[in-house]
Amino acid sequence: MVKSIKSRKVDGFMNKAKQWKAEFEELREIALACELTEDIKWMHPCYTLDNKNIVLIHGFKDYCALLFHKGALLKDPHGLLIQQTENVQAARQLRFTNVQEIIEKEPIITAYILEAIEIEKSGVEVEYKESKDFKIPEELQTKFEEMPALKEAFEALTPGRQRAYILNISDAKQSKTRAARVEKYTQQILDGKGLND
Repeated sequence: MVKSIKSRKVDGFMNKAKQWKAEFEELREIALACELTEDIKWMHPCYTLDNKNIVLIHGFKDYCALLFHKGALLKDPHGLLIQQTENVQAARQLRFTNVQEIIEKEPIITAYILEAIEIEKSGVEVEYKESKDFKIPEELQTKFEEMPALKEAFEALTPGRQRAYILNISDAKQSKTRAARVEKYTQQILDGKGLND
């Protein structure tokens, strides 16, 4: 295999990294050895094949990770892939807490990346649950009953935008917070905009 060229943007990311610097460098070398194109997306090193996302390097307080964009399709023979939350449908993570762990698992990591590349080349897509399969939070349902125009505007949104609102509102533990989020996003929904528009 021919190693890919390093991106200056990712060099900048690596130079600024404080926590997980050695781990990031090791993961970077493994990804580059798989002949992927390196860039920065979502403020993190992302590795692509023909502009399709394969894997992303990112760090958290207690671990760093390789996030496989279509990780749900990987076979995971070692049982290492982690679904971040129950609402994450496609992505899966390989998590690490030290550089030695990455070095020891390099053949496994490489095999997972190569499988992810093959999945991307095959054109297989993750089958997403439809928005109607997600439970509408009670607070949003109540608002729909008060404002039929809001329900109509919500149903006119793309399934991805509907999901984003449902998940964001549902994530709040307290009803008061969920209701506040409904109020906050009512005008955006009426304007036909997504959560992050």
